[in-house]
Amino acid sequence: MQRTITKIAPVMIQQAPRLLRVAAYARVSSGKEAMLHSLSAQVSHYSDRIQKTPGWIYAGVYADEATTGTKDSREEFQRLLDDCRAGKIDMVITKSISRFARNTVTTLKAIRELRLLGVDVYFEEQNIHTLGEDGEFLLTLLAAYAEEEARSVSENQKWRIRTNFEQGLPWSVTMYGYRQVDGRLVLVPEEAEILRLAADLYLEGYGGERLERALAKAGVRGRHGNAMTGHGIINLLCNEKSAGDLLLQKTFVEDPITKVERPNRGELPQYLVENSHEPIFDRKTRDRILAERARRAARFQPHPQTPSTYPFTGLIICGKCGAHFRRKIAGAPGYKKPVWICDTFNSKGKSLCASKQIPEDILEVVTAQALGLPVFNAEAFAAAVKEIRVPENGTLVYEFQGGRTVTKTWENPSRRHSWNDENRGKARALALRLAAGRRVALCQQP
Repeated sequence: MQRTITKIAPVMIQQAPRLLRVAAYARVSSGKEAMLHSLSAQVSHYSDRIQKTPGWIYAGVYADEATTGTKDSREEFQRLLDDCRAGKIDMVITKSISRFARNTVTTLKAIRELRLLGVDVYFEEQNIHTLGEDGEFLLTLLAAYAEEEARSVSENQKWRIRTNFEQGLPWSVTMYGYRQVDGRLVLVPEEAEILRLAADLYLEGYGGERLERALAKAGVRGRHGNAMTGHGIINLLCNEKSAGDLLLQKTFVEDPITKVERPNRGELPQYLVENSHEPIFDRKTRDRILAERARRAARFQPHPQTPSTYPFTGLIICGKCGAHFRRKIAGAPGYKKPVWICDTFNSKGKSLCASKQIPEDILEVVTAQALGLPVFNAEAFAAAVKEIRVPENGTLVYEFQGGRTVTKTWENPSRRHSWNDENRGKARALALRLAAGRRVALCQQP
């Protein structure tokens, strides 16, 4: 049987085109019901569009309910970028550049990163693909326009706020003791009573730390459930709103992009509205509080020749609570000489941090030993030491600039000597009693 060989031509296998994994990004700039409905409509629109477009695979819709498009803290936007970095998305659809971000820097930074990752961003209104030839050039122009639009919106908002101020109406007040209802401040009786009590205690001599501890012990919390600080309590007592007045435009936002709030020190007019709402206490009480605050501040004003910072300032870290040690000056109640003490222990008490104070003279001697110097030298210390950790009482760990560490221990000699003297005294007394007992025993022997 004759063998037959037949050549079979290869068959070209048609490879299916690669499907694009497409996601959408949507955002509304207000939490109002109408805007939230708009956000829901955008999510539905993009979900339906992506799933019905041939060649596309649905990769999700990312939606933010943001108050502004000028910030980078939008959670869904950040999640979108993370998924793009993880290689889960090939293309992103969004309505417009202003919906994506109004800050040119934020926009271009994100788009450039996505371009490097090979992720295309398509803006529907502008009909731009960022992976196109002219994408980044057009994007730069349009993003600059969007930033200017953000400034325009900001100016309109400022105009509305200032119009309110001129009419004596606050824009937004979140002060403890009041709630803002229809543009007016309404007293909260329970919170007002707490502030009246705090005012009485302050005028009786309580400081911020004692006020803080007293209110915390009574279970008093701030408006949002947080603990009230002594500094915050005193600021509430000194606030003009507590006496029924209203000072408007204390602060202002200079740049609509950065949103940094600055205190108004004469750059813009302020508006004082007297008797604008029900007071917590009368003006005489507030004047007494202000006078008392000024009196206490004058007592603790540093002497012109006294430095505001010291060689150890900000460098000693408590190993028990993580707070920094602070300097207590000689003459302060309970302190005959300067010492360094944990800020938590000083302000909250031993129950929250049982760290031990360090006399400054001992600290300087031990530091000189760690530096290998005969006496402490502030300049050498500043140049060599990065920080001092206090892992436990009586121990100091010096971390030098190069990473080297030196551990030193210390003991308060005054206490050691007093303890030894006391023990020696007890030992002598016991010896005398024993000796007297022996003499009596000898005398009684036959």
